[in-house]
Amino acid sequence: MTQLQYGGTGVKDASGKELLASPAYGDLGKGPHGTFIRMPAGFVSHAHIHSGDYWGVVISGVAANGTPGSTDVPLPAGSYWFQKGGETHVTKCLSPNECLFFISQGGKFDYVVESMAH
Repeated sequence: MTQLQYGGTGVKDASGKELLASPAYGDLGKGPHGTFIRMPAGFVSHAHIHSGDYWGVVISGVAANGTPGSTDVPLPAGSYWFQKGGETHVTKCLSPNECLFFISQGGKFDYVVESMAH
């Protein structure tokens, strides 16, 4: 058993709340990885893209992941989503407590805010 060690990602929402990450395998900044992500309660990402596809699994909390302006579909613990690379989306933590996700990606994790992507 390994105690997870979380560190900052530099990914913040408009209020300054930051995503924290802990590796399970690989290195999210360099290539294929499996990473635990802690998202503060009320976090709403900027509209953004990732270069590569990834899968997200909700471990705790209630999340939402969708296109900008779409109706939130609550994703409680045990839910998962697939995010296609290059597709603009917004990820949120809807619950009053933080959200914990596990993401699996075949390449490095990048975060390109929509206004910077065009």
